[in-house]
Amino acid sequence: MAVLAAPVVAAVLLLTWAAYGEAQYVLYKDATKPVEARVTDLLARMTLAEKIGQMTQIERQVASPQVLKDYFIGSLLSGGGSVPRKQATAAEWVSMVSDFQKGSLSTRLGIPMIYGIDAVHGHNNVYGATIFPHNVALGATRQAALLSPRFAKLLPFFTNREIRFCLMFLSRDPNLVKRIGAATALEVRATGIQYAFAPCIAVCRDPRWGRCYESYSEDHRIVQAMTELIPGLQGDVPANFTSGMPYVAGKNNVAACAKHFVGDGGTQNGVNEDNTIIDRRGLMTIHMPAYLNALQKGVSTVMISYSSWNGIKMHANHDLVTRYLKDRLNFKGFTISDWEGIDRITTPAGSNYSYSVQAGVLAGIDMIMVPNNYQSFISILTSHVNNGIIPMSRIDDAVTRILRVKFTMGLFENPMPDSSMADQLGKKEHRDLAREAVRKSLVLLKNGKTSDKPMLPLSKKAPKILVAGSHADNLGYQCGGWTIEWQGDTGRITVGMTILDAVKAAVDPSTTVVFAENPDADFVKNGGFSYAIVVVGEHPYTETKGDSLNMTIPDPGPSTVATVCGAAQCATVLISGRPVVVQPFLGAMDALVAAWLPGTEGQGVTDVLFGDYGFTGKLPRTWFKSVDQLPMNYGDAHYDPLFPLGFGLTTQPRTY
Repeated sequence: MAVLAAPVVAAVLLLTWAAYGEAQYVLYKDATKPVEARVTDLLARMTLAEKIGQMTQIERQVASPQVLKDYFIGSLLSGGGSVPRKQATAAEWVSMVSDFQKGSLSTRLGIPMIYGIDAVHGHNNVYGATIFPHNVALGATRQAALLSPRFAKLLPFFTNREIRFCLMFLSRDPNLVKRIGAATALEVRATGIQYAFAPCIAVCRDPRWGRCYESYSEDHRIVQAMTELIPGLQGDVPANFTSGMPYVAGKNNVAACAKHFVGDGGTQNGVNEDNTIIDRRGLMTIHMPAYLNALQKGVSTVMISYSSWNGIKMHANHDLVTRYLKDRLNFKGFTISDWEGIDRITTPAGSNYSYSVQAGVLAGIDMIMVPNNYQSFISILTSHVNNGIIPMSRIDDAVTRILRVKFTMGLFENPMPDSSMADQLGKKEHRDLAREAVRKSLVLLKNGKTSDKPMLPLSKKAPKILVAGSHADNLGYQCGGWTIEWQGDTGRITVGMTILDAVKAAVDPSTTVVFAENPDADFVKNGGFSYAIVVVGEHPYTETKGDSLNMTIPDPGPSTVATVCGAAQCATVLISGRPVVVQPFLGAMDALVAAWLPGTEGQGVTDVLFGDYGFTGKLPRTWFKSVDQLPMNYGDAHYDPLFPLGFGLTTQPRTY
């Protein structure tokens, strides 16, 4: 569909208003006016019902155009796995979003809704989208510039500690993450959606946490660097930008969301949504710094964490949400709860919903991800305002922030999806970028049983090779959680290339590739294989279901490694969202590669296995020897890792 430039729209609107007479002029509809003036004008026209509607975000499955119109709903979302239909096309998504938006635009004031979705490693809810590696993998990437001979010449001028700092922290690749953000924004917009619940800027301090793969690193400096996803999603802020203001460059960008404020990665024993026990200085120096970077880059929204800080639920923490984030850091976008986040202020969740609404809104949460019982939420919040429990000033502050984001991103001028962007979904350039991200994120932990006899890179011209393991030909396992379904899934869940597919595509036509998921020892010994590639790892999980006390990979992964590596030269590719127990099997392996959760582009793995590119990745987090060491992070007094933060062997590309 044709989209008019904002000045043209403004001119048309002004001519229309002129035709109806001066009395019909409506300032908030005039795109030539400053955002703050438009917000003030619109807010003054709104009833309490319209204001509370803007603060309400509901799930698409309980929504309809009529519901949006009747309740003045400000925002919709798709939860994990919530789609128009299984394998829905971009056109079907656009049609759905358009119908909802028409309901919003038919209201008295015509305030467009904003649609949010968890696009956390690409547009991962949508069939056929490019699925990028999860954040933990991106935290392992390195900038080529700091690998150059020019940089190497400077090394004699640094101390060992300074060199280690440079290699661990300064050499990550935030530009790659920014490019991923830009590609993700285009794919999200291709489905008519304008708002991504990303990035997660948690600093995961304990890998037992089920969301650790959503964190770039255990070190806040790496996480801070990776906030470049925000200008990727939203666009670069202009010169002289005021930190804390929301910014979205245009209709090819989406509003971003820094999450989960704050301390979500520091919970005791890595228990999801639990209590982060740390003093204020620790909170500010470990978990808070990335939020300052996010605000400097114009992040539009901040999602509040389910977790508590020293026993106080973050969803009810006025000191941090209002006094610190909004007042001290000058954040002017809007805060949003997590899914049923205010419900969980009480124990058990939802046991006193009236109190939860009161506590959450008074803490400073502007938009509530309800997401289902919106009638109850609206009724209770309305009653609280009418009874003076929540002042109108708090409602006006919330709505001002929501409208500010909507006006800033041009939603009033371009409320409807652009169907011409459908070809952005899963486009080749984005898949090539994902493949690049995979190969840059792989970390080589072992290469040969002795240092003088490396196994990698592998020969493409071996007569016969074995590919084994539960994860070798399973795209769902390869992508992990938050892929198509909330918890992820198994099998050919979307469009992509498994590692087995990639091996077959990479080797010489004369090479025989045999796949056996879990072969016995005799099969391996008598198979005449030049070498074996074993691909095993964790099964997909999300949030609490990923919390683990033993940190082991599920059966038959360990036995497959033991059997195959005991009978043939083997390179093990580990698919996981975090470091797991490997020490018992390490001696049997000839090579070990941490491939994290690489996404749909399996060829990124074989690009490096076979030497088209060298290994360059460095661990974004400490690899423990045993779980009884946890939590253990770089700099701790008891630091005794199997592989330290920043570790990663390198190889050179093979010359054919």
